[in-house]
Amino acid sequence: MTTTTPDPAALETERARIRDTHLRPAGQRPASTARGLHHTALISSDVERTIRFYQDVLGFPLTELIENRDYPGSSHFFFDIGNGNLLAFFDFPGLDVGPYAEVLGGLHHMAISVEPQRWEALVQRLTDAEVPHEVHSGVSVYFRDPDGARIELIADPLGEMYGSSVL
Repeated sequence: MTTTTPDPAALETERARIRDTHLRPAGQRPASTARGLHHTALISSDVERTIRFYQDVLGFPLTELIENRDYPGSSHFFFDIGNGNLLAFFDFPGLDVGPYAEVLGGLHHMAISVEPQRWEALVQRLTDAEVPHEVHSGVSVYFRDPDGARIELIADPLGEMYGSSVL
């Protein structure tokens, strides 16, 4: 596969065109038809390892563990990530789902907002658990979960990114 380096000026021109066409000022946007994110579901290769990572390292309490209604023998389990939102997982015993891969239409990363005081403690917990991670801009830390999914913990409030409103 060959890749070419896009022209930065052309990319910015295209972003500006898309913003001008589709982005409405905050006061002119209609209300969303959604109430919020109920849960995001990822795949786990090992239920207990996933629980130990998300509950014990990251501090996201396990809230439920049930059988997956769509695949007998599979577990569906949930973690509280605050603000009424859940992070869910499925395991698929007996299926060779292969390793995590970033693909078009797939997950690039999931950003979870945490209080600034907790953010620093969580970065330390990642360090203590020897989880490789990278800190960016003093408010974001990126790392991979045990199955390779990229996670970001961000100390910015919900609806903000690096001091700018995105909501």
